[in-house]
Order: sequence, then C-alpha cells, then structure tokens
Amino acid sequence: MSEPPAGKCSIVIPAYNEAERIPRLLAGLSAFSGKIIVICDGTDATATLVRAYAAQHPEQDLRCVEYPTRLGKGGGVMEGIRMADTPYIGFMDADASTSPDEMMRLFGALADSDAAIASRWVSGASVPVRQGLLRRIQSRVFNGIVHILFSLPFQDTQCGAKVFRKKALDDVLPLMRSGGFEFDVELLWRLSNAGYRILEVPTVWENRGDSRVGLPDACRMFARLLKVRFM
Repeated sequence: MSEPPAGKCSIVIPAYNEAERIPRLLAGLSAFSGKIIVICDGTDATATLVRAYAAQHPEQDLRCVEYPTRLGKGGGVMEGIRMADTPYIGFMDADASTSPDEMMRLFGALADSDAAIASRWVSGASVPVRQGLLRRIQSRVFNGIVHILFSLPFQDTQCGAKVFRKKALDDVLPLMRSGGFEFDVELLWRLSNAGYRILEVPTVWENRGDSRVGLPDACRMFARLLKVRFM
C-alpha cells in the first residue's frame, strides 16, 4: 500500500446523536490533511460541538452540515459523498472503533483498487476489544445472508470504514436505493456489478460499545435488502 495523496481525500462521518463520541474522533483526525464532512441529523448537541471544534481548529478543512430530519446511516453518507469534491472519498463511524490511522491505510489501498473496505474477519485483522457474543453471532448470520442474496465474497460488509475512488461512486450512486444500515451491502453490490475492484483489508478495530443496530434494525435491514435484490 502507498501513501494517499495529501489533501486529495475526504472523510464523511454520519453523526446521529453522537455528542458523547464525536469529540474523541475529531481530535483523532487532527493530523488528517484532507476534508472532513460531518453529517448531523439528530436532536442532541453534536452539530454544536462539531462547529465549536472547527472554530477552534481553523487549520482543518472541517464542514458540519445539519439536517432537521433523520436521514439514516446510508442517507447521511450519500449526502456527504455528494458534497465531497476530492478524487478519493471514504466514510467512517463516529464511534472511532476504526482509528484515523486505519482510515489512512485504507486510502493507501486505493493505489491498487477502486474501493477498499476494512474487515474484522480476514486474516491479519486485530480486534483488541470485541463486541459481545450475541452481536458477533448476529454479524456472522447477517454476513451469511449477504453471501446468499448478493454473492459478495467479503467477510465483513458492515465494518464502518470504507474508501473509494470518486469516479466509482459517481457511477453507482444514482442507482442506490438504501438509506439505512443496509447501505454498505447495496453499495458494494452495485460496485461489484459495475466491474470495480474492491479490496477487503484487515484492520485494527476496537469496540466502543453503544451499537446503534438493534434487533428491529436488523429485521428492517433484511427486509430492505430483499427489496433491493428482487424488486
């Protein structure tokens, strides 16, 4: 993997009610030389905190965009992607389970691919703090369903750290129908069907707890994926 071009990368962060966790992530991104776009669509102080941080760190290219209604994880990511104007664009969860250093490693993988996704389940990955047993079982079951429905070869479609060449995103974004947590699966499926090369990269991932995906969300994800695949 090579170093990503300085200043030519954007990171989109969907931040729904992330006031408790977003300061840690922004501080971790202090050395990032590209653009940061935070999409706030919740009801807490997340947007206020992001704007305050941006004012205190004018050297960073940090943009906070606030929406009055819930966009969903995928909806927020797509809004941020549409605003990004750099050749390389990625998105990451606001919980900082994936570190900024790992995001930069992913951007480096775009030297040999059109997309690179962080994975907790391939050889070489390190997960110092794991999720609970039930969450891990749910993750494996969901990934099995994804294999069956979409024939995707990836071991971890839901890790919240992915990067792309802008051209690839521009080609498939008009086809996207998912706005929820299932967004990642549809995006990878669209890219794969379009012939783009996707690398699954082992990552260092540390569970920060407070998962936003509960059982009702998982059921909705499954129903929406069925619609994407067969309708």
